[in-house]
Amino acid sequence: MTFDELLLEWRNNQGANTVPTGWSQGRATFGGLVAAMLYEKMATEVAEVARESSLRSLTLSFVGPVSADALDVNTQVLRAGRSVTQAQGQLLQSESVMLAALGSFGNGRDSSVKAAPPAAPEFAEPEKCIALPYIEGVVPEFTQKYDYRIARGQMPFSGTSERQLGGWVRFKDGSENTVGISHLLALIDAWPPATLPMLKAPAPASSLTWTVEFMEPLPERSASDWWQYLAEVEQAEDGYAVIQARLWDSGGRLVALSRQMVTIFG
Repeated sequence: MTFDELLLEWRNNQGANTVPTGWSQGRATFGGLVAAMLYEKMATEVAEVARESSLRSLTLSFVGPVSADALDVNTQVLRAGRSVTQAQGQLLQSESVMLAALGSFGNGRDSSVKAAPPAAPEFAEPEKCIALPYIEGVVPEFTQKYDYRIARGQMPFSGTSERQLGGWVRFKDGSENTVGISHLLALIDAWPPATLPMLKAPAPASSLTWTVEFMEPLPERSASDWWQYLAEVEQAEDGYAVIQARLWDSGGRLVALSRQMVTIFG
């Protein structure tokens, strides 16, 4: 099932209590997918009280691995102010919280404060970059849904000392639908953690917390266009690492800022 087909089901309140096949990440479900699933339910709740608000910031805590079992999604608007609405959401399995989120939705307003965003990296064209291969049993199942081209950094498990990893990414399903927040969550989290190239052999790694800020208005781009991604390991020790990343569209416009703490088992 393609990502857009899943989005349609979630928005029509169909299939919301099941985890789709083909999106696994080791013993868990791909984090970008479950984050998008929870966001869609939060956005629906917020739209009832603040229809003009758009997501500005989303903070997620991956409490436990989401399996293929049945799930429940709970959402709640915490406060609806004049310009900002705060909401929370939880994804549960067997009555235990697996994913928790806090979202800040806001209306645009005039401001004298303006600061130019970071420029996009100068990557070679996707066709000239190295493709990230799918290796069954080593690379997560969900990565078959994407095309990756490495333009900065090394392959996972190459033992490099480089702290950056990035390049181009897009959905393989060929969707021409305009990109939305859920697409961006799935695109940003699709890349392997920038710590994996620093390992010398395959080892598990997973997100513990994740905060994403979005730049409005979102670009009028297709969900299957190429997107530029660049991540950098800011600090790593004791089996944990802090990774900051950015996502730009193919025209070099900044779309989102990301910051994750990941756990490393190697």
